[in-house]
Amino acid sequence: VQLQACGGGLVQAGGSLRLSCAASGINFSRHTINWYRQAPGKQRELVATVNSDGTTNYPDSVAGRIAISRDNARRRVYLQMNSLKPEDTAVYFCNTRRQGYEFWGQGTQVTVSS
Repeated sequence: VQLQACGGGLVQAGGSLRLSCAASGINFSRHTINWYRQAPGKQRELVATVNSDGTTNYPDSVAGRIAISRDNARRRVYLQMNSLKPEDTAVYFCNTRRQGYEFWGQGTQVTVSS
C-alpha cells in the first residue's frame, strides 16, 4: 500500500490550498481515507474522513473550512482547505487501514503565515 500526499505550501492567512493523496495497492473505492495533521510539538489529529460510500466527517475545529472528496477513477482523495489560519500550519498526512494495519503517506507541509 502506498499513499502519496502533495499540494502543501506557504499561504497567507485567509488563503486556500488543495491537497491531494494518491493511493495504490488497495481496492481504493472500498476504503475509508483520512487526512491527519501534526503541528510541531503536538499530537497528530484527524481533520477529515471520506468513507467508501462518499460520506464525510470532520472535527468541529475545521468544519466549514475544510472539505474532503474522492475520485475513485483517479484513485485520489482531495482536501480543500479554505480560510486558512496560522494554527492550520502542520504536516498533513493521508491514511488508510487495510486488514488491521494502518498506512500513512509521507506528509506534505502546510504553512500559513499571519
